[in-house]
Amino acid sequence: MLAKIDTQTHHDRHGLYPQANSVEDFRRNLATVRKRIDAACRRANRDSAAVRLLPVSKTKPEASLRMAYAAGCRILGENKVQEAHRKWEAMQDLDDLHWSVIGHLQTNKAKLVARFAGEFQALDSLRLAEALDRRLQIEGRALDVFVQVNTSGEPSKYGLNPEDVAPFVQALPAFSALRVRGLMTLALFSSEAARVRQCFVLLRRLRDQLRQSAPASIGLDELSMGMSGDFEIAIEEGATVVRVGQAIFGARPLPDSHYWPGESSTEALPR
Repeated sequence: MLAKIDTQTHHDRHGLYPQANSVEDFRRNLATVRKRIDAACRRANRDSAAVRLLPVSKTKPEASLRMAYAAGCRILGENKVQEAHRKWEAMQDLDDLHWSVIGHLQTNKAKLVARFAGEFQALDSLRLAEALDRRLQIEGRALDVFVQVNTSGEPSKYGLNPEDVAPFVQALPAFSALRVRGLMTLALFSSEAARVRQCFVLLRRLRDQLRQSAPASIGLDELSMGMSGDFEIAIEEGATVVRVGQAIFGARPLPDSHYWPGESSTEALPR
């Protein structure tokens, strides 16, 4: 959006985020993240109300999730659907807590997502769209979905190639239980801010192009991009959803190569 902004990534904080061990810790971390969001929005002349914070609770125990809920979180993002489903089952007493599945999904796990998730951010094949739609019809539910795009060009990454997104989007109205909200990407895991920014620029430009020909039932208002180390750059380039884990919950002991199947262990940095 603003070419002269030279915001840097925070990937050098790998492992340095302190653990949130109390509700007050979560409140403090959430406030810090929201200040970062506000500052990024001011730099880009955007309204911070247009950016949704999605706290990512993957690998964290139920006790931490309950503290995050007490601190005000009402939606949580999880990568692995079986882990998310277990947490959902254990926390059904919190009936206003919603779940977003943000990691790669095998078609044979579609029934789990259809059972409990309110949002799925990694749609990347028609086979998966068909499986989700079929299971959702059985459950009598609908699901907000984001189309995942591989903007970094890394062969290890999930997501559609940018040139394949337009025909994919054209096919999605056939799946009536899927409510398409926008696009999602994982940027290059790099401390080189300019290279990270280009991933976000590509997704925004692709969304703008798709809007010219997308079916009327397809929503393309949302751009889910940015994590703890780079969400300010993502906001500067138009993100409407930022997926933030470590800056809220604290550092994880293992790199993203462990949590994200297919990620390159030499490039991966945690969320």
